[in-house]
Amino acid sequence: MLQEKERPVKPVTQVKERIPFEQNNLPFEIRTIDWMEKNRQQNQAPHRHSYYEITWITEGEGTYFVDLEKFEIAGSGICCASPGQVHQLKIRERAKGYVISFNSDILLLAQNQSGAATSPKDTVLSQSNMIRLSEDTSMEMEHLMQQMIREFDNFFLLRTEILMGFFKIFLIYMARQSEEVGQAAPQTRSADLVKKFFTAMEKKFITHKKVTEYAEHLAVTPNYLNEIVKKISGFSASYHIQQRIVLEAKRHATYSNSSMKEIAYHLGFDDIAHFSKFFKNVSGQSFTDFKKQVAYQFGRSALQA
Repeated sequence: MLQEKERPVKPVTQVKERIPFEQNNLPFEIRTIDWMEKNRQQNQAPHRHSYYEITWITEGEGTYFVDLEKFEIAGSGICCASPGQVHQLKIRERAKGYVISFNSDILLLAQNQSGAATSPKDTVLSQSNMIRLSEDTSMEMEHLMQQMIREFDNFFLLRTEILMGFFKIFLIYMARQSEEVGQAAPQTRSADLVKKFFTAMEKKFITHKKVTEYAEHLAVTPNYLNEIVKKISGFSASYHIQQRIVLEAKRHATYSNSSMKEIAYHLGFDDIAHFSKFFKNVSGQSFTDFKKQVAYQFGRSALQA
């Protein structure tokens, strides 16, 4: 696996992240799409953030790419991107709508304010990249959005508390419209362990590829970790680790011009043959076949235009 030394290959292209909260004194930002187009150029290329982003198209048409999925937008639709997801919004007509950027701190504030055991984020943001809104719900949510913008643009008394209240209601509206949302699972010790495992995996999957490494980090045995993760998620811890590595490989293969060798080294594989075999065993197809599939489904020119 990866050794801590310099490698004689160029790194995989990384997108420079924008920090949207520097002037707000709050890990939250809400802007119109028109404002975003005039002040920022981030959607000119596929990119990723360390925070959540909700893009709501109220008028116009476009295409939303997120990781390995492609959604056509017409009318009122909400696009969601979680931290680390590669995404891009390509508008074919002049569009109207809103962009909400926020980090996990804002979700904790909204959760603590209501006293709920779980956050709406757990039932919608992590499950849906695209949500279609009914006409009635869209009208109600747009009225709520205008109230949120008014509070965000002014520093009134109790601004944060009111914004968090509006935002929690906004997430609940989203949850109602998402067909994928189910009942939130109760918080237990096992669920907490699984949550910590996924959090650690997201940070360490390039250097930590064995269940034993995560078990040591979480102070449990590898067998116990595998058992609990499988009980709650349906798959073992080792399965999730492998899938996360392959997902990152697919992201780079789709959204960059990096070679298989560059991607392999970036993901901690010293041996390109080992990476090639790993990719095929986990994904069910060779790296070369996947690249051809991406070119056919997405169109390289569409992603890089």
